[in-house]
Amino acid sequence: MGKLLDLLGSKYPIIQGPIGELNDPRLIAAVSEAGAFGVLALGFINDLEKIKQMISQVQTLTDKPFGANLMIAMNPLNEAILEVLAEAGIKTVTTSAGSPRKIYPKIKALGLNGLHVALSAPLAVKAADAGADGLIVSGTESGGLRTTGPESTNMILIPLVCDQVAVPVVAAGGIADRRGYRAAFALGAQGVQLGTAFLASEESPASRPWKEAIIGCPDAGTTLLPMGHIAMRAIINPKLAALMARGADLSREYTMGSAGKAWRGGDFDLFPAGAGQVSALIKEIKPVTAIIEDMVG
Repeated sequence: MGKLLDLLGSKYPIIQGPIGELNDPRLIAAVSEAGAFGVLALGFINDLEKIKQMISQVQTLTDKPFGANLMIAMNPLNEAILEVLAEAGIKTVTTSAGSPRKIYPKIKALGLNGLHVALSAPLAVKAADAGADGLIVSGTESGGLRTTGPESTNMILIPLVCDQVAVPVVAAGGIADRRGYRAAFALGAQGVQLGTAFLASEESPASRPWKEAIIGCPDAGTTLLPMGHIAMRAIINPKLAALMARGADLSREYTMGSAGKAWRGGDFDLFPAGAGQVSALIKEIKPVTAIIEDMVG
């Protein structure tokens, strides 16, 4: 735990998973104020002035450490964004969706720390070799973007990666309470990353229908929607269940471009509510502080 906390500078080894629709400085600040590590999601933002404004807003609300996520293959302005982050005093970033070899020389040149998100053991090893200071290892339980191929659960993936790398490992996926938090350490991780749990928090800017879809999600209530070369985990609703029952081509029924509008407005026929399998364990909407304190207590 010590090495990870040195990288983050936070009280607890808990990272807020970056979700574009949750890019609200108030949520990031609330997470950091509660002792965890808030993260701005900058993967698709190419307005440097907007990024500067968001950083300033978070810093107005908290003096605690926070960071930002960069999606390597998605944003051509990543190097300029890193310069903005370094100038603002950000110490640690997370990276995802691309080869870390493309961005870690710049991260190191700016004196920043970087944790790379990996969905498999081979990719985790490559990221560590490429200079990542830590790894966020995301099992198939996780929400967000996934691959379309076979994947391992964290029960297998976390110890598998921990056996092969020397850098701190963070477990992401399937964690929403004290049991999951402790299990991550038993598997060899030094910390956890939470996405869905914070998505359903009181401070989350997610729409009420989105939060209610999470707390109403039953066991096995999510599925992976194919989106070309990637997949998106989402909560099964009546329309999606009917499409699955008749074997419809889901990649033709839904497009990623509709996700933001659907999630903001609660129109899940347009695109189902995004969330991880851990939704089945989340039964109420709670403040960020309560989520974190219950987890570490």
